[in-house]
Amino acid sequence: MRIGFVGLGTMGGPMAERLLEAGHDLCVHNRTRERETPLAERGARRAASPRDAASGADVLVTMVSDTPDMEQVLFGDGGAAAGLAAGSVLVDMSTISPRATRSMAERLAEAGVAMLDAPVSGGSEGARQGTLSIMVGGDAGTLERVRPLLDVLGSTVTHVGPSGSGQVVKAMNQVIIAGTYAAVAEGLALGLAAGVDVEAAHRAVSGGAAGSWVLTHRAQNMIQNTYPLGFRVRLHRKDLGIALESAREAGVPLPIAAYVEQLETGLVTRGHGDEDVSAIARAVREAAGLG
Repeated sequence: MRIGFVGLGTMGGPMAERLLEAGHDLCVHNRTRERETPLAERGARRAASPRDAASGADVLVTMVSDTPDMEQVLFGDGGAAAGLAAGSVLVDMSTISPRATRSMAERLAEAGVAMLDAPVSGGSEGARQGTLSIMVGGDAGTLERVRPLLDVLGSTVTHVGPSGSGQVVKAMNQVIIAGTYAAVAEGLALGLAAGVDVEAAHRAVSGGAAGSWVLTHRAQNMIQNTYPLGFRVRLHRKDLGIALESAREAGVPLPIAAYVEQLETGLVTRGHGDEDVSAIARAVREAAGLG
């Protein structure tokens, strides 16, 4: 399968690498062009623009940071929409606005191009290991056409409804994660302030009902107060903004998500936006006087 791939950041880079290792004919493009080099050294072709990456591709995969970035990649100068042929498929694995996604899909459909919104969860570890959870909105038949590609990237590929539905489910995911990060950070802060052995406490609560991915994979960051990158605070804050906008449209209150969004806004303002999202614990620790 001929695949174009645009967006080679923390998530997109290892995802593109997995597709290359699986034997796909891969053409890559990234706004910061040097990120293309490691893949080119392993056999991928480099494209000068999103349009060039899309030209001749059966499937174009996009993995960019935000809705305006995606609109630029598709419809801006040198945009991919001009290179996508009728019958091809765009698989957008970014996390962007559901409303904008539906609009993009409608514009592409006029040119005979199908679009799936297929955002992911699982962090940089999941991208490297091919164990992402992929939530897919769009036509179910189109999903089956590209499922072999998605199976390389994720261990769970779930069709969740029509166009935009994948983005709504990703918003749900980020809301749930937000509460989990905050709860783990608060629980550990309590243990630290009370003087218990937090390493032992971590083992104890991990084996019970409080066990979670966050507790397993990010508690050590919170205990040590160091936050090496897995998923950036500023991107999670962006995702929560999308979720809160969707919630307002649906008339659903999200007080926990709104609280975490404010914590993350403070972290970004203080220069911690490029730390891992587990840095929510930094804000909780500071409020508790733990440093």
